[in-house]
Amino acid sequence: MTARLGVLGSIRAWDDHGHDLPLKGPRHRQLLARLTIAHGRVVPVNVLVEDLWEDQDPPTNAIGALRTFVAALRRALEPDRTPRTPPTLLITQGPGYALRTRAVDARTFESDLTHARSTTDPHQTAHTLERALELWRGPAYTDVAHTTWARAERARLSQLRLHAVETLAQAHLDTGHTARAIADLDAHLAEHPWREQAWQLLATALYHTGRQGEALQVLRRARTLLAHDLGLDPGRALRRLEHDILQQADHLDPPERPTDVVDELWHSTARAYRAAPGPRARLESTMGLLRSLALTGPQGLVGARQRRVRAIDAARELGDPELTARVIGAFDVPANWTRSDDFDQAAHVVTAAEDTLSDLGPNAHPITRSRLLTTIALESRGTRSPRPRQAASEAEDLARESGDPAPLAFALNGRWMQTFHRTGLTTERGRIGDELVRVSTRQGSESFEILGHLIGIQTGAALADVERADHHAEAVEGLARRHERPLVEVFTSWYRALRMDLRGQDPEQVAHAYREAAERTATAGMPGLERGLRPLALACLRLRHDLPWQEEPGTEWGPHTPWVLPLRLLAQDRAQEAARALDGFTDPDPGLLMEAHWALIAHAALALGHRPALRRAHAALTPARGEQAGAQSGLFAVGPVTDLLERVEGIL
Repeated sequence: MTARLGVLGSIRAWDDHGHDLPLKGPRHRQLLARLTIAHGRVVPVNVLVEDLWEDQDPPTNAIGALRTFVAALRRALEPDRTPRTPPTLLITQGPGYALRTRAVDARTFESDLTHARSTTDPHQTAHTLERALELWRGPAYTDVAHTTWARAERARLSQLRLHAVETLAQAHLDTGHTARAIADLDAHLAEHPWREQAWQLLATALYHTGRQGEALQVLRRARTLLAHDLGLDPGRALRRLEHDILQQADHLDPPERPTDVVDELWHSTARAYRAAPGPRARLESTMGLLRSLALTGPQGLVGARQRRVRAIDAARELGDPELTARVIGAFDVPANWTRSDDFDQAAHVVTAAEDTLSDLGPNAHPITRSRLLTTIALESRGTRSPRPRQAASEAEDLARESGDPAPLAFALNGRWMQTFHRTGLTTERGRIGDELVRVSTRQGSESFEILGHLIGIQTGAALADVERADHHAEAVEGLARRHERPLVEVFTSWYRALRMDLRGQDPEQVAHAYREAAERTATAGMPGLERGLRPLALACLRLRHDLPWQEEPGTEWGPHTPWVLPLRLLAQDRAQEAARALDGFTDPDPGLLMEAHWALIAHAALALGHRPALRRAHAALTPARGEQAGAQSGLFAVGPVTDLLERVEGIL
């Protein structure tokens, strides 16, 4: 169980199911608040005593009472912790205590605020800020509002919230939701009448709706309130806005929104189309929409995948194998991660594709067959079965024979996905990526051109060829901006962090960059990529630089658990259990992180002198000699495979 803490309102804690955890009395909550404000730093016992009893003399047994509070909080926050097992959240360190968790609503709020500032899409900004502001249940740290030690943090968070409200109002103005902006700003200014930025936004919003008189009235009310409450005249921005409204300056007119025209065209076309074709044409048209939807961002990707399965099932119910084949093959969305986001969904699609191939028989059109086989190759990612590799090879042959670049680009994606059955295939994948760029450029398919450049980033990183990776990163970021592909930034942000490491920058700076990249990944709608990625990257960074093992409280390793377990046990001085884990581990799954997983095993086996595991790791990693373990992903690196093999060979 991972306890989540709430400080944006009263001090609370919840379990994974949203149920309140018992925090007992006021002193317990004060202690939890004091440690949360420290942001993971150790607070000495004497400071805690002074702060908890700042309004009175501490009792003679204050330190004993403090220890009692700590013990009670530990029981509340980690109820599943077994006796005599060291705590992971509220820890004892040096002269005091520290709270080690990121699962605090204030940290989530600040992360969302940072993300909102980094995006140029006002729709995304509004969505992110609405989610962030919903976290607030009242003034921050309400239970300790009377204390001096909480004053600065409460003021800081309050200012961030005020800024978030005003940024959200600006985003509503930018997206044409002027009425919503006006309502929010009215309520905001009723509580915070000294906020000049808010007065400016409210007057602008009113002017955009044609209410010039009310806009001027708002500005005059602002002038009166500022003079009465603060003894100040309005700032230059407010004075300038009043002048511009009186002059009806052109720059105040709401921007024309091409999206309004597009939206109307979209809806009118949909209304006209609804009455025209039958279910077969609608299904095929729907697949075209789903393909486009999958490329628009996290929500679009998740929604498209779900609707795709329903479309396939609907086609199969019509009993037309050729229609089903077209519906399945139409979803030629580039796939650039080697672990499925939804294994059940992927298996469902593979079964439908295999059944449709069987129904069509040997007379199926070659391109139709190629697209079905490519679908099987892509949706079977990460499996050890030879069938997907055979399907990818046949699909590529059929696509090349057709001379059509569209099915060839799709088939090359399938081929690439099936080049992870062993290590050391980076160069082969690089050739596929280069061909994808050439074919896609000729075809005019920016989606597969983007994929080719992402593969180029991975290839350059794996070979420590930063110039090659930089070339592809620059190209793919330009394509993403021109064609509105927000998910590309997820991968390039990781590469920028990895590049810092490959260039020899300070590990702490690299770790910070990895954490920022992980925050972007968490909202990308790709759980197959996101789960456990942050701790894995940080762990591999520490191994690469021979730093002590560290693990943040509540860390979830996701699919990487089996191969990181021996090192985790070693870090807890449980060498015998680590050796048993090395005795029975299964080979890492095929994929972009296979070399990283093998490197983790090798490091643990080196620490223990575990020869059987060393022999297995040596055999697996030998084909990747000369590469950077882990960097095949384009995300992070464990270190040079050659160096690791030499260490293993020194023991064997």
